[in-house]
Order: sequence, then C-alpha cells, then structure tokens
Amino acid sequence: MRINLIKPFVIIIFLFLVLGIFNLEIIQGARYRRLSNKNCIRLIPQQGSRGRILDRHGEVIVDNRLSYDAMVSSYANGSVDKTLSSAAGILDTNFKDLKDAFRRQYAAPFMPTTIAKNIEAKKAIALEELNQDLDNIIIRPYPLRHYPYARLACHVIGYLNEIDRWRLTRLVDYGYKTKDIVGFGGVEEKYDYYLRQEEGGLSVEVDHRGRLVSVLGFRPPANGKDIQLTIDLKIQKITEEALRGRNGSVILMDPDSGEILAMASNPNFSPAAFINKTDASFRNFLNNPDAPLINRAISGVYPAGSVFKVVVAASALEAGKVNSATSFYCPGSTRVGGQEFACWSTHHQQNLTEAIANSCNVFFYKTGLLVGAQGIYDYAVKFGFSHPTGIDLPYEASGFVPSPLLRKIQRFKKWFEGDTANFAIGQGELLVTPLQVARMMAVLANKGALVTPYIARSVDGKDISGSRKKTIKVDIKEGTISYIRQGLRSVVVDSSGTANILSSLPVSVAGKTGTAQVSRGQAHGWFAGFFPFKNPRFVICVFLEHGGSGHAAVVVTKQIIENMATEGLIDSSG
Repeated sequence: MRINLIKPFVIIIFLFLVLGIFNLEIIQGARYRRLSNKNCIRLIPQQGSRGRILDRHGEVIVDNRLSYDAMVSSYANGSVDKTLSSAAGILDTNFKDLKDAFRRQYAAPFMPTTIAKNIEAKKAIALEELNQDLDNIIIRPYPLRHYPYARLACHVIGYLNEIDRWRLTRLVDYGYKTKDIVGFGGVEEKYDYYLRQEEGGLSVEVDHRGRLVSVLGFRPPANGKDIQLTIDLKIQKITEEALRGRNGSVILMDPDSGEILAMASNPNFSPAAFINKTDASFRNFLNNPDAPLINRAISGVYPAGSVFKVVVAASALEAGKVNSATSFYCPGSTRVGGQEFACWSTHHQQNLTEAIANSCNVFFYKTGLLVGAQGIYDYAVKFGFSHPTGIDLPYEASGFVPSPLLRKIQRFKKWFEGDTANFAIGQGELLVTPLQVARMMAVLANKGALVTPYIARSVDGKDISGSRKKTIKVDIKEGTISYIRQGLRSVVVDSSGTANILSSLPVSVAGKTGTAQVSRGQAHGWFAGFFPFKNPRFVICVFLEHGGSGHAAVVVTKQIIENMATEGLIDSSG
C-alpha cells in the first residue's frame, strides 16, 4: 500500500532527471562544449616587430630594438618568493615592490607574470643565470620602438600609445582590441594598418584551476610592413636645425610631384617618451601651452599676410583689371571706406612687378578693390585654399577663405570695402596652413599645376606613389604665371626687394615674404618661394609663429639653402 503511494513521486522525480539530462546533453550540449573548450584553451601571446619607417634613400628613421621583460612562472618548480627575493637585488629594487608587481600582474597559474619591463640586457643575463638554481624565472625578449634620431621628424612620424576608446570603437572591425598599441599622429597613425605586427603565440590547454595540461600549438607572429617616405633625412636635419629655438614650421616639396622632402615643426616632442610612460607623458605634452604635439605645417591655421598677394595678382591679371602698364602711387597709406589703410613704407609709383618686389600694400589695396572680394575668393580656391591639400597625414586643417556670400549666410553680416582691402593683403578673416602656401607657390614653380602633396612612397617595397600623384590644372594663362614669376624673382634680385639677402646664394631663388599682423604678440613671419628659378626642383615655405616679420623667415630660408648647397643637395644650374 505505501509503495503504491510513493511510486508516482519516484516517477515524477525520474522524469525531471531525464528532462534535465536531455536539456544539458542535447539542447544545451553544443553551448556548454563551446564554453568548456573556451575555458580550457588559453593563448600566450607573442609579439612580432612593427614595420620600420625609412627615408627616401632607405635610411632608417624608426626602427625596433630588442628589449627584455622579466617574468615569473608560478606553475614551474621553485618558490615564487625565493625567486622574487633573488631578482630584487639584480633589478635594484626590493622584495616588497616585486611582490606587489607580481600580485598586480598575476592572471593565471599557466601564464608567466611580468615583474619588470624593458630591462637592460646585462640584467636580463644575470636573471637568466638564476635559473641554474631556480627554474621559474623567464626572460622574454621582444621588439621595442627605437628612434635613432630622437626627435627628428617627430611630427611626420607620430608616436605609439595604448589604443583609446574613440579609436577602438572605429577600428574594432579591423581586428583591433583593447590594450593594443597603435599609432597616434603622423605616419604611425595614417599607416598603422600596414605597420602593425600580427600577434602570434602559444596555444595551451589548462585544467579547471588554470594549471597547464599541454601545449597545443604555436603560431609565429608576423612582422609589420616597412614604409618608405619621401623625406630626405639630410634636408630634414638641415630644416630642423634652422628652425631650432623658434616656433613655426618649414616645408620643402618637389613642385612637380608633390613629394614632401622635409617637414619640420617646432616645438617638437620625443616619441620615445611615450614608451613605458604612456599616460603621464601624454598628459605632459597635452598640458604644454606651446602644444608640441601639433604639426604646425598642416594643422596650424594662420593669417597669410603678404604671401597671399600672389593670388590677388593672378586674379587681377586674369580679370584684366591690371596689366604691365598699370601703376599706382603709394604715399604710405590710402583711404578705403572712409578709413585710412597703411602701407609698411612709402613706395611712390609702383607697377605690379615692383609692388610684388616691395610688397606694397597700397598697390594691392587698390588692386583688390578693382577685382572685388568674390574675384579674390574664386582664385584663392583655385590655388587650393579653403580645403585640405589631401596629404597622407592625419589632422590636416582646411583653413578659411572669407567672402561676402559666406559672411551673409553664416553670420548674417554685411561685407565692407575695408574687408576687401584687408583680404587683398592676406589679413582679416583669411586663414591658411603653411602647406597650403607651399602648394600655392608650387603652381608658380611648375607653371600651372595644383599638386597633391604626399609623404609615403612605398609599403613593403611596393610603390604606392602613383595613387598619390594627383594634379589639377589651374585655369590661369601662361602669360599671367610668367609675369608673376618675374615679380617673385624681383623680390630677391632687386636691391629694394624684401628678400634681397637671398641674392647672394649660389642658386637663383624666387619667392614672396609676408608679415601677418595678429591681435596678440608679435606678427607672424612668412617666406614662400622656389629654386632654382628656371627649372625649380624645390618649393620652400618657412613660417615663424610670432617671428616678428617676413625678414626673419628669409634669414631662416637663407640658412637652409646655404646648408643644402654645402651638403651638395642642390643642382644650382638654372
């Protein structure tokens, strides 16, 4: 009787057990097998080398050197405490600090724990010798970024740092993950996908307590690809030496191809400072009021000053508003819209060539009013202003070219004649980057082509420059270009020319000076030109932030060209 009463309960319990087993083995079986495999298979990563960065002649600008991490395995035989105590003396630290490091880094019994990073080779050898008595210390060699020229070309190169959330969100689909070391700024960031190494390592099986069971396999890491730049290391050194002690930038470019031969920006920074001290160094550079991380050649925007008179001259000649017979009288100032607009000197009667040579403001006030603001705007855009040049570096600025229409649409304000006068001498709301000015000067040097500057020639030996060599034919008459070129040559050869000190150089130079007034501090100084005059091989743009005047930029230009000639880097024919 009692058995009959209990029997239904036994049957119900048995059914629950059968259903539970069916659920675990059949319905959830695949999922639990995946979790089980995931739980028992681990990867011990091993890094390859990041790709090197070379100059145009194959000289190594950024390399990798062998570095060493000291690690302790709690799985191998030997006391961890005894090992840490012995290692402390070699590493010039104490047992407690090493013990704390071990606790912080410890992940699992099978995983060696790092106790010291980037140690010297002689200490690594001494630690390795400990294994004669202790077999649980591991020295792991790995490649570390090395900068043989310290800060040279740092803005072109960029630096490495741990990936941030902003980048990770955008790059996760391309295999990037948390804690990855990636490029920030310069070539390191632009070409990070090619430069970065592919991680390899040991695949191991561990038990439920994380202890090693067996080694399943090894996948060797793959090295990143080398990038060869257009930069000439010798010219880069010369430009940075000339810029030392001054804030600003220097660009040298091939006017026909757009290849950047040198790009210097000051103040600069040490890419090596980000290794092993990432967060602190990054904050130090960010908090520096001189903003050393900014590449002033492409990311800084400034008033153009008188170098912009090249654009005004082109617009006036093309519109037929002035010609070789046109001249204006400069008494030292002129009235525009009821206000007095000054010239920097009294030039008396000036034609266009003389006005360019002497940088006469009065001539360009009057010329600008004849052309009109919209006419100047149109030619500024033709010469590449108001848009990034398209150089293969991150964070390039657009600059800004004002116009009556833009002001009305964006700010609901009226444009006045005085605005046109300021616009005509490169002041007012006009903002440009030094690279845009260099590109403008290249149009005069190569007689009518707006080139796209670029800085990477090849990836892993494969030429990629073909995809970068993009030029736009600027719709300007040959006669206009020829006339302005003569004016730019007069800037140097005329005794009163604003860059006359360049006439003593062993190569013929043409160009334009600029002194851009600013609301605070000294004026910015500009010189933009090309050489040799007849067959230009180089465009040069020197920009000095609060440098005082265009003359200061001419002095820097002279030093650069002199040193290039001394080094045999210039063919002076032409």
